[in-house]
Amino acid sequence: MLVEQGYAAMTMKGIAERAGVGRQTVYRWWSTKAEILLEASTSDAAHELAVEPQAGPADELLAFLAALTDFLTASPAGLAYRALLGEAQHDTAVRDLVRAADLVGTATSAVLARVRPHAPAMPAPPLAAAQLAGPVVAVLLETGTPLTPPQLADHTRLLLDAWTADPRH
Repeated sequence: MLVEQGYAAMTMKGIAERAGVGRQTVYRWWSTKAEILLEASTSDAAHELAVEPQAGPADELLAFLAALTDFLTASPAGLAYRALLGEAQHDTAVRDLVRAADLVGTATSAVLARVRPHAPAMPAPPLAAAQLAGPVVAVLLETGTPLTPPQLADHTRLLLDAWTADPRH
């Protein structure tokens, strides 16, 4: 429904009709369409962004960035997440929901925890997560075009160069 109509055109009435239930049934479980989209996205995101341990830190980061790109561009859950990010820019309730769910942050943290032993200069988790996922999300939201595989590889190399530098210099 989101892909067909867009976020603004989605209504709780339309969601109930599509599901073949009454509006009261929908409202019994969710109070807004944002809550429905976020719940639907959360379980898919956890599965789609989970990256199996890789051979080395570069492989870890690159595998995660590829999964993040696929999630944001090809997955219905990722498209819903992008719509919620857009809505969160002017709706504080949606912003609070997105922040609390932390769809991308949870998966990012798992990858960074595996890379951290090999990256002594990696910053604290919130900044490292922003450095890793931020450019991928920002470029896609700003341009509608994802970073290419060579760009993802360059991003991975730049991060590892910075995170493995001698912290004394």
